[in-house]
Amino acid sequence: MFKKIMFFVLAFAFFICAASSQGIVTANEYFAQVSEKYGTIKNYESSANIVIGERQMRGRITYLSPNMMRIDFSEPAEQTIVFDGKKLVIYLPENAMLLTQDANSESMATSEGLSLMRRYYSVSYETSQTPVPLEEGSDEEVVRLMLWRKTTSEAFRYIRLSINPNTKMIRRLEAVTPANTAYVFDFLGYEINQGLTEQRFKYDIPSAANAYDNFMFSQ
Repeated sequence: MFKKIMFFVLAFAFFICAASSQGIVTANEYFAQVSEKYGTIKNYESSANIVIGERQMRGRITYLSPNMMRIDFSEPAEQTIVFDGKKLVIYLPENAMLLTQDANSESMATSEGLSLMRRYYSVSYETSQTPVPLEEGSDEEVVRLMLWRKTTSEAFRYIRLSINPNTKMIRRLEAVTPANTAYVFDFLGYEINQGLTEQRFKYDIPSAANAYDNFMFSQ
């Protein structure tokens, strides 16, 4: 599960770091406009409700340009995911387990973020660029973009982005695996450009944690 979370976090980091041209006519142009919006953001914090399959989690997401991201969970308490641009760290308190993974610096090239997403996923509107309710019965309206994988080697069959049409910020992100497991992130209460620094992404490892390095490639 946490390998897919890593993909999700990194893919989202790629997406928010990209800058692109103006336009809202086609789905690709709308995607580019949203990306350009995120390209102006130096840092933000947001509450997040996360559902993975049947499991529900809550936390606080912190982002710092160009590619740092942290999730501090309140449910499950003390669970933490930190990506400082070079290394991913995942702490699982229920097992006192610390998972780390070094990142390939070439794959972290943030100027290539949008092109990477477009390389592996094709972009379309779910229906049209006309805003629709976030969910049935909701007064909140969003524009929905669908990202469909181009090859079967990708971790998710598709990614659905629900975007606030006024702010161009992502309100909900849903990613579905080939086995139909859904990863859903709801982003609530963005606080943008609050002067966050790299210090926020320094993680003090619990002394009792059992560390497993480069877990994605271990047997």
